[in-house]
Amino acid sequence: MLLLGIDVGTSSVKVSIVDAQTQQCRASAQYPEIESPIISPQPGWAEQSPDMWWEHVQLAIKKAHTSNAYSPADIGAIGISYQMHGLVTVNEKQQSLRNAIIWCDSRAVEIGDKAFKAIGKKTSLTHLLNSPGNFTASKLAWVKENEPAVYKQIYKIMLPGDFIAMKMTGALTTSISALSEGIFWDFKKDRISKDVMEYFDFDDNLIPSIQNVFSDHGKLTGSVATDLSLKAGIPVTYKAGDQPNNALSLNVLEPGEVAATAGTSGVIYGVSDELTYDDESRVNTFAHVNYTTDEKRLGVLLCINGTGILNRWVKNIFSPAFSYPQMNMEAAKVPVGSDGLRILPFGNGAERMLNNKIIGVHFHHIDLNLHTQAHLFRAAQEGIACAFRYGLDIMRENGMDPQIIRAGKANMFLSDLFIEAFVNTTQVPVELYNCDGSVGAALGAGIGAGIYKSPKEAFTTAKPLTVIEPSNKKEYKAVYEEWKELLQKFQ
Repeated sequence: MLLLGIDVGTSSVKVSIVDAQTQQCRASAQYPEIESPIISPQPGWAEQSPDMWWEHVQLAIKKAHTSNAYSPADIGAIGISYQMHGLVTVNEKQQSLRNAIIWCDSRAVEIGDKAFKAIGKKTSLTHLLNSPGNFTASKLAWVKENEPAVYKQIYKIMLPGDFIAMKMTGALTTSISALSEGIFWDFKKDRISKDVMEYFDFDDNLIPSIQNVFSDHGKLTGSVATDLSLKAGIPVTYKAGDQPNNALSLNVLEPGEVAATAGTSGVIYGVSDELTYDDESRVNTFAHVNYTTDEKRLGVLLCINGTGILNRWVKNIFSPAFSYPQMNMEAAKVPVGSDGLRILPFGNGAERMLNNKIIGVHFHHIDLNLHTQAHLFRAAQEGIACAFRYGLDIMRENGMDPQIIRAGKANMFLSDLFIEAFVNTTQVPVELYNCDGSVGAALGAGIGAGIYKSPKEAFTTAKPLTVIEPSNKKEYKAVYEEWKELLQKFQ
């Protein structure tokens, strides 16, 4: 049997077709080739069209078919990974009512802060494991307050992956993991949070049917199957946010195991078996893909909004003709520390690890007689690595102290320079794997379909490509200490 994995990212949609028996990828495709736009009607706002995601999903699947590397008729299950924390609203006809308010949107920060105070810090942290912040529940409250005509039409709310599954199957489902990332879940009582729903005056009927991450989330409709050259009735058997899914892709499932990604945003994601939380909600805890009410598996997530998006911005502004490998080659010609140039990479909305402050990107110590494009390229990657170290230290304060971090060889982890900066700044070795979110989603579908007896069984062939150890702690430590001093001026 073949498994179809769909990864709905901020920049693009990627799909992979995986052989269930060998666990190897037969074909992959991405759409579009260039980054999808983020709509920003006002500073700090970030939206995308759910219908655009669905269009791109279809085009990516059709593009994968053109590889002729497999028979679409052999696909037997579908898994979906998606950008976390977004708000999608649909009416009774399953039509999207407005653009999705996505993960890096900051408009609901004040609403979330008020909810945190009203519900109470102790109750919020011990039951929700987070402040409501600018997560999905607070975004829905913003719609209720500012777009009452839209709010009145809402039949169901959902996360981005729930929407794509609905378009494929007509079924409306969600999961504990999804609800926890939206700050709708009470971990103490293992149910939808009464505190959140009553404070915001939300009706419980807005929430779709709650099912396990690994379960039947609906079957492919005949019309969609015909359009995509697939069999009708194929089940969607897995849905998870991109970071829990990335952890699954890297076989990070048990307490103490840690994964990292560095795409548009940057994330360190560690697994715990305790209902842990940060007193300031700078790092966040959600239900992992293998969370059950009997066996707690929590994902402790550090998110940095401004990582790969800074690298892309530097490329587009200062050298649009360069490829990323060319950028990395130029940056490698500059010594560690970028001859004093420092960049704070926080220009993509409110940063949770900075207490939801929006401080923007900052360039420090530019010398017009010394610094070149290459310095900017290197300083951007070093600044991102420093942001990871700053966040990792917060995780360490909360009992998460990784001895090794697993990452897929993708996005910024394709850059040898970034990997060098990351391991030496964080002082933690990195295991690199040849995996990505769409492959992980496909294997997740195999787990949900019962092809694998357990999540561990789905990754029996997973082997690291390489392990990178810290080799230059002293120089990178000096860079980080100066970078941290600059950051503290904005704290």
